[in-house]
Amino acid sequence: MNEFYLKIYDIVRKIPQGRVSTYGSIAKCLGASKSARIVGYAMNLSHQYDLNIPAHRVVNRNGLLTGKHHFATPLLMQQLLESEGIIVKNNQVQNFEKVFWDPCQ
Repeated sequence: MNEFYLKIYDIVRKIPQGRVSTYGSIAKCLGASKSARIVGYAMNLSHQYDLNIPAHRVVNRNGLLTGKHHFATPLLMQQLLESEGIIVKNNQVQNFEKVFWDPCQ
């Protein structure tokens, strides 16, 4: 496994339950601000490596569940977020500013 992916997974494991972060904010925190897509690729592969990576907590910069099609079922990402108290409507996290977790802080 790629060392950069391991760093991504370390950050994603730190996202608190009931909060979300973004591909871009994770990339920025790792000093690779133009690597949001690589963070997305890492999330897509995370299910193969470790079940303890909460990939469902990583969304796009607008709070959209863009990675939902990489879960076992199309609704699983939303269901996992909702089980943590996050409100999702039309594939978008509601109150995004309130539940956003910045990995650099």
